[in-house]
Amino acid sequence: MKELIARSLKYQQGVVSVLDQYLLPHQEVWHECRTVAEMAELILTLKVRGAPLIGLAATLLVAYLAEQGADKAALAQAIDELEATRPTAVNLMHCMGKLRGALQATDFASQVVATAEMLFEEDIALCERMANLGAELVKQGDNILTHCNTGALATAGIGTALGVIHQAHAAGKDIHVWVDETRPLLQGGRLTAYELACWDIPYTLICDNMAASLMAAGKVDKIFVGADRIAANGDFANKVGTYNLAVLAKHHNIPFYVVAPVTTLDVVCPNGKAIPIEERNPLEVTGVSGSFGSCQWAPQNAKVFNPAFDVTPAELVMGWVLDTGVYDQHAVAQGALLHVS
Repeated sequence: MKELIARSLKYQQGVVSVLDQYLLPHQEVWHECRTVAEMAELILTLKVRGAPLIGLAATLLVAYLAEQGADKAALAQAIDELEATRPTAVNLMHCMGKLRGALQATDFASQVVATAEMLFEEDIALCERMANLGAELVKQGDNILTHCNTGALATAGIGTALGVIHQAHAAGKDIHVWVDETRPLLQGGRLTAYELACWDIPYTLICDNMAASLMAAGKVDKIFVGADRIAANGDFANKVGTYNLAVLAKHHNIPFYVVAPVTTLDVVCPNGKAIPIEERNPLEVTGVSGSFGSCQWAPQNAKVFNPAFDVTPAELVMGWVLDTGVYDQHAVAQGALLHVS
């Protein structure tokens, strides 16, 4: 396999390596990964995160195993095990489906490798197209609110929603970004703030529950978020807290956009009610841990509900920014997402 290098994932000198996003922004630690168990652990503990990146990291690991001489049965098992790690993010299923197709070839090992290279490079191109299309929606001086992390850390390319922000800034639109901290795991506070600082894009970090007052004060012009799965009718799952923003945006008449590649579309899924929602470890809510240390603030036996995602209904979305174009309410209601390719 040729060398493939992104901000937080790379295949170099015959080794798959991932940047530990759990330790950012204070430590940049890379993990070499050679087994399915190692990659599964990295994904489950959010050292590897971001819907597109999860799919690509799993893909590179399978391609690495193919290069090491794993037989067809072993590769099929690896695909199944990796696909099961995160049930909501459809990008992972998309990538694993492509690899299953490659396994049907006589020269399956070389086809798996070629497929991995294609998916990696495709993601870079998809991100570029989304960013350029979305940046056209941004006006000079816009104050943009975003949630979770959707930048280069979460993809092979420049990102999804944060990629739009990057391109708007690069075009000289003098924007400012409100960054939701994104509880309980603080992907906004740790990762989005980190990326915006690296890109010299002006931003202000806020607690998630400050968004409503900002909107009421007229300090938010647009909202751009990412997605982990978009259903055929336009409903979409994203990091928990996104639905809150969509409801608030509707009330305050603020344009609300979701930005995602076609690999995030699940046209077999009819609507948001059919999207499986992953529930994570209660310890993520009863306290916090990371490169900064750990702390538990809740009672030891506190009962916790910790869904990783929520579902935003299509009726709350002004536009779906895909790499194939920007789709409005009318287009999506007419089934446009079913025909995107």
